[in-house]
Amino acid sequence: MKIATLLLVTLASAALIGCGTTTASRTTTGAAAGAATGAAIGSLSANAGRGALIGAGVGALGAFAYDQNEKELQQQRDRELWEAQRARAAQQQQSTRY
Repeated sequence: MKIATLLLVTLASAALIGCGTTTASRTTTGAAAGAATGAAIGSLSANAGRGALIGAGVGALGAFAYDQNEKELQQQRDRELWEAQRARAAQQQQSTRY
């Protein structure tokens, strides 16, 4: 029964980590999810408090890394969109000259 509960908490925590659009909200969500998962894992060894603290730290770091990756991906998409628009505008400008 404990394994099923642990699995359920871990899956729910993983689903919530990506929630939020700001660094603070993603990091907070990750810390909360990590704390819940850490407490569940820690309870198996009768050390839920320590597990929650470790889980919160790991969750916050993981969510922060995820947030930074998402920001880099968004910057890349924005850069590609800008370049495509610039190329299209240059092409339209050339076609209207002739």
